[in-house]
Amino acid sequence: MLKHTLIFSLLFLGFLLQNCTSDTSPKKDDRQLAQVYNKTLYLSEMAGMIPEGMTSEDSTLIIEAYVNRWIKDAVLMHEAERNYPKDLDIDKLVRDYRASLVRLNYEQTMVQQSLDSIITEEELNDFYENNKAQYQLETPIMKCQFIKIPINTKDLNKLQLWWNSKQESDLEMMKVFCENYATVFQLDSIWQEVKDIAAYMPLGTLTIDNVNSRREFTQRDNDFQYFFRLDELVSKKEIAPLSYIRGQASKVILHKRKLNILEDMKEKMFEEALRKNNVKIFN
Repeated sequence: MLKHTLIFSLLFLGFLLQNCTSDTSPKKDDRQLAQVYNKTLYLSEMAGMIPEGMTSEDSTLIIEAYVNRWIKDAVLMHEAERNYPKDLDIDKLVRDYRASLVRLNYEQTMVQQSLDSIITEEELNDFYENNKAQYQLETPIMKCQFIKIPINTKDLNKLQLWWNSKQESDLEMMKVFCENYATVFQLDSIWQEVKDIAAYMPLGTLTIDNVNSRREFTQRDNDFQYFFRLDELVSKKEIAPLSYIRGQASKVILHKRKLNILEDMKEKMFEEALRKNNVKIFN
């Protein structure tokens, strides 16, 4: 957060520096739209902002909105220019920010050229075994099958038959039926938080506390029929399975690779600069 705050602050200071000089000279054949203190907004500065073919009414609305934003920004900038601390070295801050942007762009380019983004199952397993204690669940997760469908759906009795069937062909028929008629459905084997599925049911139907005892049920209310079947459950405080944190683990592995690439790159550049006597350390 501190890093982001600093970046935005520097961006603001850079913008302030660009606006420290005023432009009061009129531009030939150009229309003045607004003036705030010694700054003037001209129509030419809106070139390209109004799409071709737009009605005059819509164009006027766009111009008015832009002018209003410009006036408010210009008033704020005037006050900022009047009140920023006199001991604040804006030029240095802008130079430092420019240097950080140049360095960041170069680092990203070098990393992209060298980074191998393929992560093997062995790497994932090793990472998981070495770091699994960090992935203790704060809420239960489960793999389940779930359907929420309006009770007035035609041929709803067929869905009940497919739900109870173990045949692969019936599962495919059920998926097609749900795609066409279900309000919400989950038939694939993926991890979900219990509370996310429970949110689609009447309050109290499925909870963190009763999910293990309500492993399979069908029920209906005035509007919907609900089908639920629990396949796997991992309780709160247990270690999340690798398949659940795979995405997070992959990001961490890639981030560490990037850091290693940058460190190696910096070390090689430093050694090269030393070899060429381009680095001098004075006592």
